[in-house]
Amino acid sequence: MSIVAGIDMGTQSIKVVLYDGDSRATVAKAQVPVEMIAENDGTREQKTEWYDKALEQCFAAFTPEQRASIKAIGVSGHQHGFVPLDADGKALYNVKLWNDTSTVEECKLLTEAAGGADAVIAEVCNLMLPGFTAPKIMWLKRHKPEAFARLRYVMLPHDYLNWLFTGEYVMEAGDASGTALFNGAKRTWSDKIASLIDPGLRKILPSIIPSEKPAGFVTAKAAARFGIAAGIPVSSGGGDNMMGAIGTGTVSDGFLTMSLGTSGTLYGYSDSPVANPAKGLSGFNSSTGGYLPLLCTMNCTVATEETRALFELDVKAFDACAAKAPIGSDGVVFLPFFNGERTPNLPNGRASIMGLTAANASRENIARAAMESAIFGMRIGLEAFQALGFRAKEIRIIGGGSKSPLWREIAANVMNLPVKRPENDEAAAMGGAIQALWCLESIEATKSGKAARPISKLTDEHVRINEAERVLPDPAAVSAYDKAYAAYNRYLDALSPLYS
Repeated sequence: MSIVAGIDMGTQSIKVVLYDGDSRATVAKAQVPVEMIAENDGTREQKTEWYDKALEQCFAAFTPEQRASIKAIGVSGHQHGFVPLDADGKALYNVKLWNDTSTVEECKLLTEAAGGADAVIAEVCNLMLPGFTAPKIMWLKRHKPEAFARLRYVMLPHDYLNWLFTGEYVMEAGDASGTALFNGAKRTWSDKIASLIDPGLRKILPSIIPSEKPAGFVTAKAAARFGIAAGIPVSSGGGDNMMGAIGTGTVSDGFLTMSLGTSGTLYGYSDSPVANPAKGLSGFNSSTGGYLPLLCTMNCTVATEETRALFELDVKAFDACAAKAPIGSDGVVFLPFFNGERTPNLPNGRASIMGLTAANASRENIARAAMESAIFGMRIGLEAFQALGFRAKEIRIIGGGSKSPLWREIAANVMNLPVKRPENDEAAAMGGAIQALWCLESIEATKSGKAARPISKLTDEHVRINEAERVLPDPAAVSAYDKAYAAYNRYLDALSPLYS
């Protein structure tokens, strides 16, 4: 058996999936929740010891025989988080997360110092946004100067797990491109942005390794800690969206992946750089050697979860309630900015329900409007893709929201594209597993003096699509949603000045 471990380090939990590359089946999985610190000023943080404990518990859930069978590991982690460690590898402060919006002032300072938004884009292929890593590092310097003075390791969450396994301090281009410190087109760190934060920062940033190469090999210490074999490779890993792209087969031109989770993301593979940061389309690299233009909204299932809790409905009852409302929710419009917002860039955003009248103020309309709002946010990204000449063939939908037939139907009609759902629900963990298999093949190919297969060959073999859940757009519904989307944008344009 060729068993690999795919690790999905999500915002709310850490999940480990054991995947048999020979039988192409998941043989075991374990999941442990992770807490989050949330404050009204936009703070969203976690602690490294929570990651340590959750990872230990996940591996402890497997039998000794299962742990011993693991031949390689691939790690997916939520993007942009800042894990600050001292020279001894101890955390200097909490991990500031992707959805932390407490760094608005740092973004302004860095953008001004760089010479404006266009200058920032030229340096790092993205705007300086609160979600990214660079302003978090500057926040630590400004608010925790004693901790910053001892900073020796700048890690992203998935790099931290790689380091726990291997003791190696490296990074790959995919996750690095989401730091606002890295020029994805040139595949190099930005000396300019790093120096604006601190003259010594560039010297402590990690080296960048190719996506197919191992980040390192499991140390004897990690082997004893997690009950796995020493010396097995840990692949380069990547951000959750980069690994989700691998796990859905979005590794060649023309496919889009839509992830409906706490955040909502829409991304597609490209052989050449594609980006429009002003329209919310980030210029990221893939974790396969190419590029991954991506839109991210910070509020997706957040809106439905908050509304569901308010109405005291379970998931199925909430979907059934929303299904009773017409397309466009009879004029009710939901701006779902419970966590501020990244796309559009409204860090001080607040959630709003608008268009209510005595005739349409119903739970059904409000529930459906919450669901529709998530996909309207995705359509902003689709239009940015289309404006740059990216022509999508279909959308592959993942995340908790993808399990809802109604949400899949809304997505197909709002986006006017076929929507398909992979059979494996664990796209990020699956991506980690496939990348681990690719890493193993690369090591063997290097030993024999041959070139490794492209990762598209592995995704063709291991990613299966559930054709029974495919949804095709309905022309009448598409037309109705065009009108509802226009109404959404009118409210968005009117309220945005309050939140910018």
